[in-house]
Amino acid sequence: MQNAHQSRAAVMTGADQPLRVASFDLPELEEGAILLRTIYSEVCGTDVHLHHGRLAGVPYPIIPGHVNVGEIAALGGHPTDPEGLPLKVGQRVTFLDVHETCGRCWYCTVAKATTRCPHRKVYGITYSAEDGLLGGWSQFIYLKPGVKVLPLPDAVPAERFIGAGCGLPTAVHAIELAKIMLGDTVVVQGAGPVGLTAAILAQLSGATRVIVIGASAERLKQAERIGADTVIDITQVDEAERRARVLELTAGRGADVTIEASGAPRAVHEGFGFTRDAGRYVIVGQYTDHGEIGLNPHLEINKKHLEVRGCWGSDYSHLWRGVRVLAKHGDQFQWELFISRSYGLDEANQALADVEAWRTVKALIDPWKGTSGS
Repeated sequence: MQNAHQSRAAVMTGADQPLRVASFDLPELEEGAILLRTIYSEVCGTDVHLHHGRLAGVPYPIIPGHVNVGEIAALGGHPTDPEGLPLKVGQRVTFLDVHETCGRCWYCTVAKATTRCPHRKVYGITYSAEDGLLGGWSQFIYLKPGVKVLPLPDAVPAERFIGAGCGLPTAVHAIELAKIMLGDTVVVQGAGPVGLTAAILAQLSGATRVIVIGASAERLKQAERIGADTVIDITQVDEAERRARVLELTAGRGADVTIEASGAPRAVHEGFGFTRDAGRYVIVGQYTDHGEIGLNPHLEINKKHLEVRGCWGSDYSHLWRGVRVLAKHGDQFQWELFISRSYGLDEANQALADVEAWRTVKALIDPWKGTSGS
């Protein structure tokens, strides 16, 4: 029987090492801290990268899980949400995984780019398990003082929020940079959670044709379900034909906006060819270093007068805006249908393998699955 004063958690001990389940003592809450009882935590491509050691500076062992939804179990003092409203035990909330951005450095104060703050920490990625319950693949999560906690509206069930997952704020950031206009044609490269949500948000931003290019068949079915006008399966259509299809659909010009959300470097080069002269290309899928590509800067950028924007990470505004979209448009797009399977803590290794092999659209960890607390 589990100790009521402990939390089980899945621990990633190192690169390419199997995860193991361990028990941690529940912490004493300092002033302003929160103990969150985890409902769901997502499994995403970043967790696969973590497992293979592809991100620099990760302090293994870690408890993965950077986007989560839970119920407030205990409060240290009287913490509030970013709007100044008091938080309460029993509230269903999420929180911004990014923490400890300083608000004082050059990037925070001048560039207004908190994703580049050198003090930035991220739950489930840059906190060690030796520092406590600071990742979501755990029955409880310790939210440090100052973590930005966002109560979920009644219109956003836990399954709907976690079905959107980290793809939601990431896609909001990408769409913000894309500056889509009414009537635009948008190509989305990649049909994972980021690409699918970008396809939804492109429609809501005024795009009248959305083309999703990617795999697997299950993911492309989801793209059709959420309203993509055209889907192109990269396993069935080669690169030359993919470009020809995009040009055919755009009077030979190419897309007004292309959003790369695939994570494959070769897709970046292909995206230059999808985008019209004087168009916009947002690259959001290259979260970690998968290698270099070759390009001709004269033909592919300069002569095309192409605007290329990189997009890495997200901030609280992207999370806040994304949740408002879920509350307004959730019944229409039903992000919860992206969920292919939930896994218990003891199945964390299988969850990573399934995500890496594209056997899921969205996978999630239910840390109470198979226990009396489920």
